[in-house]
Formats: sequence, C-alpha cells, structure tokens
Amino acid sequence: MTEALHIVCPHCHTTNRVKSADLVSAPDCGGCHQPLFTGHPLALDETGFDRHIGRSQIPVLVDFWAPWCGPCRMMAPAYEKAAARLEPHVRLAKVDTEAVPALGARYNIRSIPTLALFVNGREVARQPGAMGEADIVRWVQSHLARG
Repeated sequence: MTEALHIVCPHCHTTNRVKSADLVSAPDCGGCHQPLFTGHPLALDETGFDRHIGRSQIPVLVDFWAPWCGPCRMMAPAYEKAAARLEPHVRLAKVDTEAVPALGARYNIRSIPTLALFVNGREVARQPGAMGEADIVRWVQSHLARG
C-alpha cells in the first residue's frame, strides 16, 4: 500500500492528499486543478508559510532573503535551479524578510540569505550565506539522509 502525503498547493494553499508514488506523476490540486509542483520556489507570506510548514508532509526548504541583499540576488538563480532538481520531494519557498519581517523575527534570522530546512513542521537544519545550486542540493540531501 502506498502512503498518502499531505501536499499544500502552491497556488490556492489547499491541502491535498497525494500517494507518495504519485509525486513524480505531476499531480494537480483537487481544489484549483493547478500543478502541485512547478519546479520554482514559492514566495510565501506569513499565512502561506504557516500552512506550508505546518501541513506539508514533504520537507520545505525556505530561503530567507531581502531584495536589497546582493548575495541574495546572486543566489536566486541557483535556488531556482535547485527547486527544479529537488521537487517533488522537497518544496522550495522564499520569504522576503523586508515584506514579512515577523517571520524573520520568529525564526531569529540574523543574516541573509539564510536557508532553513523544515521537516514535519520543525526546523531541522539552517545554513547562512549564499550557495550554488549543487551545494544547495547536496546540503538538503545530506540533512534528509540523516533524518
């Protein structure tokens, strides 16, 4: 029997049940019928963040960044490419700490960019500083292999 996972839609934020074996089959949302995985990082506000972190049963990697941050802008293309490589087994999201300062404060983000990996609603790893695509993918996979 295949395990069903809760996957939050990146478009309407509805929680969907998807068989783990069907993740790679480009599943659509039962609510809005949009793809559950786009291969791109998802920009989150506080409500969307809480829903994705709290309800998704796949790991969520969050890039805490700001538009004025040079290293953040330099890392953005690598993060975009990492999303294409890691989905559908990991959701990649971005939180603009200028637009959503409460999340930066809640997670005690002291430098940007900072990557935080969440599994089952809790932070399991954190990495400050810009990284390239291969390093992001390797860092995530190494932390998921430990869990």
